[in-house]
Amino acid sequence: MEDFQQILPVTKAKRRLLDILKRMEEEDATIALTRNGEPVGVMMTLARYESLLDTIEILGNKDIMRALEASTKDFKSGKVFTDDAVWED
Repeated sequence: MEDFQQILPVTKAKRRLLDILKRMEEEDATIALTRNGEPVGVMMTLARYESLLDTIEILGNKDIMRALEASTKDFKSGKVFTDDAVWED
């Protein structure tokens, strides 16, 4: 559970929900919730959740993944354009 900014017991989260939501919005924090010391859930901002869904959609799209793999190969082999070359008239 290293990717969480905070780990809270569910009972503490229930008591401090409004403060936690405010902190999450201010810091774009992701919070792990535990019950009896065991992880049971996650709280995150809507923006982070939507980004996660977008990432899952991209990773699940074979055409996009093939294009990204091709781009990575091109970059590693030096098949790239400079900004000047792309934007020249």
